Amino acid sequence: MPPTETPSDGHAEVRIVASSPEVARRVAEVLRHCFAAGEQRSYPAADDGGTRLQLTVDTNRAAEPARWWLETSRSTEEAGRRT
Repeated sequence: MPPTETPSDGHAEVRIVASSPEVARRVAEVLRHCFAAGEQRSYPAADDGGTRLQLTVDTNRAAEPARWWLETSRSTEEAGRRT
């Protein structure tokens, strides 16, 4: 697999590997309910079948409950650095 570029600040590149395209799409749909996401890209996962789906999510535009979790984790992360 070729190296990927680092996503811009606040974005994450997500790769889902599943036994079928439908399973991968269901996981991507859940992520889209939590985060704004770009167009997904789908590839064969391996010679024996399966699907690899990639999408970019924007953590700056998070929906509930992801927004609450991100805000809480940032506070915890910052407190850990101060100790």
